Amino acid sequence: MSGHSHWSGIKHKKAANDAKRGKVWSKIARIIIVAAKNGGPDPSQNLALRYAIDKAKQANMPKDTIEKAVKKGAGGGDAIAFVPALYEGYAPGGVAIMAEALTDNRHRTAPEIKKIFERHGGLLGSTGCVNYMFHKKGLIIVPAKDVDENNLMEIALSAGAEDMQNTGEIYEITCQPIAYEGLKKALEEKQIPLQVAEISMIPANTIPINDSETARKILALMDELEEQDDIQNVYANFNIPDEIISKFQS
Repeated sequence: MSGHSHWSGIKHKKAANDAKRGKVWSKIARIIIVAAKNGGPDPSQNLALRYAIDKAKQANMPKDTIEKAVKKGAGGGDAIAFVPALYEGYAPGGVAIMAEALTDNRHRTAPEIKKIFERHGGLLGSTGCVNYMFHKKGLIIVPAKDVDENNLMEIALSAGAEDMQNTGEIYEITCQPIAYEGLKKALEEKQIPLQVAEISMIPANTIPINDSETARKILALMDELEEQDDIQNVYANFNIPDEIISKFQS
C-alpha cells in the first residue's frame, strides 16, 4: 500500500475529529460498552476492550468517562443492544470505501448511509464488493523527527513488524494483528512516541486522485460518514497528495 496515502487520510480524519471531540467520545464509548458487554470488564482478559480503551486514551477521553462506559457494558441490564454492521461502496474516482458501524437499528442506519453515498456522487454497494481490497493490520505511526530510522527499523522488525515506510513526515509501521500488542509494547518500552497505534483496515492497493474536485467529493463523503452517529471507522483506498488535502482542512 501507499503509506503516504493512508497517513493523509488519517491526518484529514484527525483534523475533523479534533473539532468534534464530544461526538468522537460518544462513539468510542459505544465501542467500549459493546466490548465490555461481550467480553467482560477486565481489559487484561478482553482484547477488544483493551483496544477500545487505548483508542479512548488516544482521543484524550476522561478516565471517569471510560470507566462509566465499561460499567455500563459489563452491567448489562437495560443497556442498548448495539450490533456491528459493515457498509461497502464506492466514492467518485472509483475509490473503495468501507464503513464500520455499531447500530441499534439496521433498518434506520442502512438508508441513511445510502443517502450519504449518493449525496457525494458515490454508490453504496453490496456486501463484499470492496471488503476483499482491504486487510486487517496493526498500524503504528511514529513522527520521523523523533527517532532514528535505523534504530526504529531494528526495534520494529525484531518485534514482529512486517513493513516500515518512511513518507518523509512519519514512519508507518504495519504488522499482523497477532503481533500488534508485542510491537506496540516494544516501542513504548524504548520510549518511542506513537502518533497513531491501532488495528486498521489497510488497502492492498491505492487509487491516485490528482483532481481537486474529485478529492473534495471523496473527502466530503468520508467526513459525512464519520459524522453519522452509528459509524465507528471509515476506510478508503485513495492516494490524494497532501497539497490537495490541505485545501480542504480548516
